[in-house]
Amino acid sequence: MEMKRLAPRKPLAASGFKNFTLSYLGSPRPSYSLNSATQKKIADKFIKRHKDLAFNEYLKLLDNLYTGKSFDERTFGKHLLLRYPKLRVQIEPKKLDQWLSNLAGWCEIDSLCQNIFKFEEINKNWAAWRKLLLKFNGDSNVSKRRASLVLLVGPSRTSSNERVTKLAFKNIEALRHEKDILITKAISWLLRDLIKNHKTEVVKYLKKNEETLPKIAVREVKTKLLTGKKTIRTIKTHH
Repeated sequence: MEMKRLAPRKPLAASGFKNFTLSYLGSPRPSYSLNSATQKKIADKFIKRHKDLAFNEYLKLLDNLYTGKSFDERTFGKHLLLRYPKLRVQIEPKKLDQWLSNLAGWCEIDSLCQNIFKFEEINKNWAAWRKLLLKFNGDSNVSKRRASLVLLVGPSRTSSNERVTKLAFKNIEALRHEKDILITKAISWLLRDLIKNHKTEVVKYLKKNEETLPKIAVREVKTKLLTGKKTIRTIKTHH
């Protein structure tokens, strides 16, 4: 297996840092400690060898990755989703329901949902995507509830389409009372990205729901509205 072969000879586990990292990422799985450059190298090599990958083979490969034993396998699918756009657009939205059932922690979830499926793809099959995102929003699995927000982050930033905006606010509204950090951070993220094309609507929504929205969302959205950034960094000076 290429991932295992390229794993560092001295993994970070020796210092306990690897376990800390996986805990931060929320993954319950072991990791080969592969960095982004190594994952990209593996993806480049695979794609070079399989330029004419058939759709059924593509789907089978993704199924295997999203049920893999390691954190690295379950976050590697993003490379194949991004590098094979003609195959990606053939994926039925309901397939994500199956894959997300096997993912845990913000990094695994976001590797599948963050800026992978473009607005144009979602818009062409809007009825199926809307049905799926509303289903995710009410799911008992927190991974899917987070996905109902994160999958709309990219489309909300890149498009001013009203149907996307309405669904984004609808899903935020349904989840704004939750305390799980997977949800509170995702609400903040989606609201901040809505600012680009729907600043007025965000300001109104924040003003109306400030007392019931997650505090982290209120703080970060206010900062983004004021400065254009998520947080204000304090610059230390030395005398």
